[in-house]
Amino acid sequence: MSDSKPGRAMAARGGYLLQLGQVPYRDAWDLQRSLAGAVSQGAVPDTVILLEHPPVVTLGRRTDESAELHIPEDADVELVETNRGGKSTFHGPGQLVCYPILDLKRHGRDVKQYVRNLEEALIRTVEPFGLTGERIDGLTGVWLTRPPRKLASIGVHVSRWVTTHGYALNVDLDPAPFTEWITACGLEDAMFTTIAREVGRPVTVDEVRPQAVKALEDVFGLELEELPADEGIGLWSQPVHTELAAQ
Repeated sequence: MSDSKPGRAMAARGGYLLQLGQVPYRDAWDLQRSLAGAVSQGAVPDTVILLEHPPVVTLGRRTDESAELHIPEDADVELVETNRGGKSTFHGPGQLVCYPILDLKRHGRDVKQYVRNLEEALIRTVEPFGLTGERIDGLTGVWLTRPPRKLASIGVHVSRWVTTHGYALNVDLDPAPFTEWITACGLEDAMFTTIAREVGRPVTVDEVRPQAVKALEDVFGLELEELPADEGIGLWSQPVHTELAAQ
């Protein structure tokens, strides 16, 4: 990170916020692609999606399935190949998933810095819970050290400078699938933890959402307007957005 604070050098730029509940992974991916098409054409501003997923293992472009996947045959979990970077990871209820659909032409045209900024947003999100998130050289995501425990994973995709995918922050869920079902992120013997485990009390995803929104606004210089989600994830299913996403 540079010495300057991301998002502090200029006035906040308007954006949209979609706060959704538990959304199947493929439906959320369709929503991201639809929004990415709209953002790339300037039809909508930068948009951030916050949600949870039912149990799902997602495979990044660098996943080695034979080495990473050990999912029991009777496991109630979906398996989805994606176009994001990185390797395999697990999503489930009790994990806050953030999908920023941002036009990086407005945020520096630097994918590596974008990932660092996502890490910074995560570090600021967990700080109010008394946790000091850290980076580890050569790895993405946010960790607690001594001993190293992974708290949040990051995997992104960028097309025409518009971002999809994002981060997954472990709030309060059983971390066993990260080590028993997969070699998460390709890391052998990695320890995974949650906010709840570290603070020693139950923590809900809804308790973490406001901290996540504030951190994203501060880091990316955004002022997010929450859109009504009572119509569900079909809010952005207009045909024009699908056509733009396919271009």
